[in-house]
Amino acid sequence: MDRTRTTRTRTTRTYDRFGGRAAAGRSGVPRRSGGYGNRQAAQGEFALPKTVTPALPAVASFADLVMPAPLLTTLGQEGVTVPFPIQAATLPNSLAGRDVLGRGRTGSGKTLAFGLAVLARTAGRRAEPRRPLALVLVPTRELAQQVTDALAPYARSVRLRLATVVGGMSIGRQAGALRAGAEVVVATPGRLKDLIDRGDCLLADVGITVLDEADQMTDMGFMPQVTALLDQVRPEGQRLLFSATLDRNVDLLVRRYLTDPVVHSVDPSAGAVTTMEHHVLHVHDADKHRTTTEIAARDGRVIMFLDTKHAVDRLTEHLLNSGVRAAALHGGRSQPQRTRTLAQFKDGHVTVLVATNVAARGIHVDSLDLVVNVDPPSDHKDYLHRGGRTARAGESGSVVTLVTPGQRRGMSRLMASAGITPRITPVRSGETELRRITGAQAPSGVPVVITSPVVERPRRASSPSRGRRRRTTGQGRPVGAGVRGRAQPRPGKETAA
Repeated sequence: MDRTRTTRTRTTRTYDRFGGRAAAGRSGVPRRSGGYGNRQAAQGEFALPKTVTPALPAVASFADLVMPAPLLTTLGQEGVTVPFPIQAATLPNSLAGRDVLGRGRTGSGKTLAFGLAVLARTAGRRAEPRRPLALVLVPTRELAQQVTDALAPYARSVRLRLATVVGGMSIGRQAGALRAGAEVVVATPGRLKDLIDRGDCLLADVGITVLDEADQMTDMGFMPQVTALLDQVRPEGQRLLFSATLDRNVDLLVRRYLTDPVVHSVDPSAGAVTTMEHHVLHVHDADKHRTTTEIAARDGRVIMFLDTKHAVDRLTEHLLNSGVRAAALHGGRSQPQRTRTLAQFKDGHVTVLVATNVAARGIHVDSLDLVVNVDPPSDHKDYLHRGGRTARAGESGSVVTLVTPGQRRGMSRLMASAGITPRITPVRSGETELRRITGAQAPSGVPVVITSPVVERPRRASSPSRGRRRRTTGQGRPVGAGVRGRAQPRPGKETAA
């Protein structure tokens, strides 16, 4: 059923269910978002644009939304019964074709807020080879995989094909998925650009574009790639921008690519989450390593953040030698290693995930109740996103930051910028107060090894050979033979993954 909604900005635009809208202004030139007022912006953030056309009211139930029946059925099957605030507020408008600017902390339900709209408005259409109909841009591989996993059951229910396009994985396989046809592509900017340059993807049919965690994309230097990609999608298409923080780096994207967006902001910072506790533990330099080890040896899972890959690897090795089931996650690991490590952490095979900021976004682990900043983050945004790994979806959790004497002044400024008043406690390893706050305990001291799962290669049915055997390569595959099916990962030895 075609749904149209007519709104007025400077001219009248009609939204259609296929992600298009009648172009306002000069053809092919994105309209700048108007209505910027004099409202006071939060520190480090720009003043949000005022919506010219009134937004549709929030809904109390998913059943109040005009969505395909299979999506509503799948929501029930997945146990998603009541929309989160950001979903209730934005979905009525995004389903009607409006541009949306949404801010909500990690774990607030942003993925379904944009994902349901993308799937509902794309349902019933079929993409041509290499020409997707909807695009979700994300900053990291982990977030891309999380978005894909979250949307997969809903996409299947309306018979839409998803393709994940990220670095660190086979570009040939990703090109094959695009050639076969995918209605919705979830991508990181760099790999998508590579595929476009190769001629494996065209964005001219993309009518719905999502920017998820746009501020991190700008922080990581992806702004030129992001704008180049946005310039290739349908200029009259719908744009949805969601993020946990909206700093001034995002201002360009909003002004250039969003037209009269519906603006919705919930939980602007982790400090607004009543189920999250913030602790700053004052430690002595000489005791910090021992304190970290005891916290890692607690019962239950914990994510520990450090600044560098080398520091992550050193701490992981130390913890393993101390009897703690730890694994490292950082940008120096291959994507299969990172995926395997996350899976082992989620299923409890690994209890301590030692990570750089690569894990600060895009990772959801149920019932994770502790995040530890072994190295304090460099700015308040990093703090908010690290802390966002816990206290998700209404659960409770604690964020603990270890601060040495020379770091105290900088940490105070960072907390003020984040709008957080933490509980400050001096601690030493082995003390009751450290155990009360974090569950710290002495490690066993018995070294452990985290083994990788052994993947068995499927046996091929034997058949009588006829004539002379074909010459094979060193890997046992006939010369010139194509690779079919899904390649099996090589078994390998890696202590911490």
